[in-house]
Amino acid sequence: MNGNAPHIVQYQGSKRILAPQILQYMPRHFRRLVEPFAGMAAISIASGIQRRAEYYYINDLNQPLVSVLKAAIEHPNELVEQYSSVWNEQFICEGGSISHYYKVREDFNRGNQSAANMLYLLARCVKGSVRYGSNGLFNQSPDKRRNGTSPKTLRQNVFAISYYLRGITEFSSKDYREVLDEAKPGDVVYMDPPYQGVSNVRDSRYLAGIDFDSFVEAVDCLNNRGIDFLISFDGKCGERQYGEDLPSELGLHKVLLNAGLSSQSILLGKKETTFEALYVSRGLQSHMPQTKKLQYDLFEDIVV
Repeated sequence: MNGNAPHIVQYQGSKRILAPQILQYMPRHFRRLVEPFAGMAAISIASGIQRRAEYYYINDLNQPLVSVLKAAIEHPNELVEQYSSVWNEQFICEGGSISHYYKVREDFNRGNQSAANMLYLLARCVKGSVRYGSNGLFNQSPDKRRNGTSPKTLRQNVFAISYYLRGITEFSSKDYREVLDEAKPGDVVYMDPPYQGVSNVRDSRYLAGIDFDSFVEAVDCLNNRGIDFLISFDGKCGERQYGEDLPSELGLHKVLLNAGLSSQSILLGKKETTFEALYVSRGLQSHMPQTKKLQYDLFEDIVV
C-alpha cells in the first residue's frame, strides 16, 4: 500500500500519508485494531486494505465525526446521496456558496448534526480542520478557493472503504479511557491523541484535550495488562521539538517518522522537515523490520 489509500475527506492531522510507515510496526495479522482517537480513521482504513485485523473498533469523542465514519462504512450509498444534496445546494443558494456554508454551519450548531452536514463542513472548511469555540460550537471558516470534495470522488472513496471495513467494525463516541478498558490481549491499540504541541487540556481543534499525567497512567495500565499499542505523540520540525516525551519508565521505543517538508516553514522561506514521533510498546518491538531492530541497539530515536 502506498500513501494513496482512499479517504473520506481531507482532515488536518490525518495519518493517511504516514500510514505505510506506521503499519510497519504492527503484526501482519492480529485480532482487532482499536483506535480511541480515530479522527477520520486513516490507520483503520489502511490496515483494512491490507486485511491485517479481523475486526476494528473506531472511537472518537467527537460524535459527528464518528457518525460520518459509520455512515460511510455501513451505508455508503445513503451518505453519498445525502451529501450530494447538501453539496449541490451551494450552487443555487441565494448569496452564493459561502453564504450556503454558513447556513449549513448554523444548522449544524443548532442541532442538525447529520453525517451529511458534518461531512460537508469538513469538505468545505479551511484546511479540512475542525475548530470549536469555547461554547462547543463548530466555528471554522469556509475555504473560499474550493467547493469541497465532489460527490463523484466521495462515492469512489467511501465505497472502497466500505468494502474493506463493513460488517467488521464497531463504533463509539466516549472517553478514550473507557475504550482502553475494553482492549484485550490480541488487540493492537493505535493512539493519536491531541498533541501537546498544539494543545494543553483544551484546544479548539478538539472537543476536549487530554491531561498528560492521566494519559501516561492509562498507557502504563495497558503495559501491565499485556496490551500491544502504538502512540503517535508530538515530534519535531527543524531544531524545534514539540511536547514532552513519554516517560522512559514505560519501556517504549520512540521512532521519528518522516512527515515531509513543513508547509509552514516553506511559507517562511525555509526548508525544514517535520518528524512525527511514534512510540512502540514492548510487545510490538519484536514485529519491527529487522534493520530497525538492529538500529535500536545503537540509537534511542530512529529516523525513518
